[in-house]
Amino acid sequence: MRMMRFFGAIGALALLCTTALPARAEMFRVGRLLCSSTPRVGLVLGSAQELRCVFVTRSGRQYIYDGRIRRVGLDLGVTSAGTLSWAVFAKNSQVGSGTLRGNYVGASGNLAFGPGLGANVLIGGSRRSVMLQPLSIERSIGLNLAAGVTNLTLGPRGRR
Repeated sequence: MRMMRFFGAIGALALLCTTALPARAEMFRVGRLLCSSTPRVGLVLGSAQELRCVFVTRSGRQYIYDGRIRRVGLDLGVTSAGTLSWAVFAKNSQVGSGTLRGNYVGASGNLAFGPGLGANVLIGGSRRSVMLQPLSIERSIGLNLAAGVTNLTLGPRGRR
């Protein structure tokens, strides 16, 4: 029951963040972002993880990004390396190697007792023109409870 409330609260934050977008311009689904994360140790008030990401466009082109995800808020426990996956939406259907470069902010929550799941609501990128699917799926193994504000920074491989 607590887990249902936890993810219900994250869902409510997702709805709030997506309805708060300026000028509801039409968004095009342009691909999928898949990231591998390093292990994470929650430090009560936050955590940080390095990411290696691949942006796969709808046409099949792939672009490699380095990233860092920082969480501020309640974060207790330890998780192994994991994966995150987002559908990527943009105001323009034309995408290239630097399309996802930039900072994203939003809300996140994770729960793990053995296998775990998480949700991340992130909006940003170049001129706030990119939205990472309101709810990503994060899979990891560990013992962890986290909820708070998340900042994701993405840059081309080798330059973040």
